[in-house]
Amino acid sequence: MMHDMTNDPLADDKLREECGIFGIWGKPQAAAFAALGLHALQHRGQEAAGIVTYDGEQFSMERQEGLVGDIFSVGSSVEKLTGSAAIGHVRYSTTGGSLRRNIQPFFADVAGGGIAVAHNGNLTNAVALRQRLVRNGSIFYSTSDTECIVHLVATSTAGRIVDRLIDALKQVEGAYSLVALTRKKLIGVRDPLGVRPLVIGKVDDCYVLASETCALDIIDAEFVRDVRPGEMVVISDDGLESYQPFPPQRARFCVFEYIYFARPDSMIDGLSVYDVRKAIGAELARESPVPADVVVPVPDSGVPASIGYAEAARLPFELGIIRNHYVGRTFIEPADHIRHLGVKLKHNANRGQLKGKRVVLVDDSIVRGTTSKKIIKMVRDAGAAEVHMRIASPPTTDSCFYGVDTPEKKNLLAANYTVDEMCRLIGADSLNFISINGLYRAMRQKGRDNATTRYCDACFTGDYPTTLTDRDGEGQGQLSLLAHAGS
Repeated sequence: MMHDMTNDPLADDKLREECGIFGIWGKPQAAAFAALGLHALQHRGQEAAGIVTYDGEQFSMERQEGLVGDIFSVGSSVEKLTGSAAIGHVRYSTTGGSLRRNIQPFFADVAGGGIAVAHNGNLTNAVALRQRLVRNGSIFYSTSDTECIVHLVATSTAGRIVDRLIDALKQVEGAYSLVALTRKKLIGVRDPLGVRPLVIGKVDDCYVLASETCALDIIDAEFVRDVRPGEMVVISDDGLESYQPFPPQRARFCVFEYIYFARPDSMIDGLSVYDVRKAIGAELARESPVPADVVVPVPDSGVPASIGYAEAARLPFELGIIRNHYVGRTFIEPADHIRHLGVKLKHNANRGQLKGKRVVLVDDSIVRGTTSKKIIKMVRDAGAAEVHMRIASPPTTDSCFYGVDTPEKKNLLAANYTVDEMCRLIGADSLNFISINGLYRAMRQKGRDNATTRYCDACFTGDYPTTLTDRDGEGQGQLSLLAHAGS
């Protein structure tokens, strides 16, 4: 379900979070605050963005492909989005393509008034729901699973829109954090397992909802708390009300948020993402030491883990690879004869820190292995005597069905090769991944089996916390036709 990376020299061989969401209530010029919040969440989706506002009389909407700063710059459409309530969304597309009609938030006029919805996650029964809704007369505009939620709200026989949204969400499976905007309310909700993040903040006396705390920081909002798994918060002029409409379950928050997706300056469930990544690096150093001269991160995602590794191993930390941050997706369409340059458009070796040295190269993950192979070759070509790869996550052996863009299992390197075979394929002198128990220890747990907090780690273990109706049932053959929530 991931784009073909072998033919795109600009594509990182990384898992991709599909989207980020933001909401604010009661703040004049709400769209400007939403744009700032989405800017802080840009790392969660770089393909498209959208904002919906309400000014007491009408809803306004702007949705475009591109980066937040280009779409909602000063003097742009952000000034046309009037009102003191807004929700926004940033998106990275997966299967379903870069369709403009899939850009969120989605808006619909339903009985009881309009509703706009922005969603982070993935519904694992979206195909089955879509088939049922179409049979009953619903007409779909997009290929996104998020639209199923809108149709379920529209067809619900419950009274209030809040109750209709609850009724809709009780019919879906999978992972979702979402924000919804009506004429009178801003609503935030997480699925019962709490797979995807959502936090509550306050700026002055106005409530804010966001995927991560870094989106609160940019608007000087105070962090209040995380939305609890299975909780719905309803914000209005009367304040914040909390509902728990779903039966309680043991939470299974996505562990990859800590490893890679979230910004390192965010706080998740009381833990600093940056500190967790450093702790992962330290555990990795203890589990997989190697005689070496220098520790080098694969920038930028490997930096905190590399610092932790270097400190624990008592080795120098150096920026042996420099990243070019100014290469866009459409910068160049290389001809075949220069396509092999590929990775050098984004990364270049810092020869003075590599030549003649035994290098520990730290990255957050290996997915297909294509980028790792190129970077190891680059480091060797710069004169490194040895290259030892250390990965700050366990081997990625299974696809994610909860809102992360992953290849099919047949295209995951770790699903098809042993660690030794992978080491030879990427050209390293040695290769080691952090163990699943080491990962849990870095998050202050006593290993996976004795953890008081169990995470969703299905991409490493195959232990999926929900049913996968579309994968296993009648919708399997049509799954590739439906975009994920971020699309």
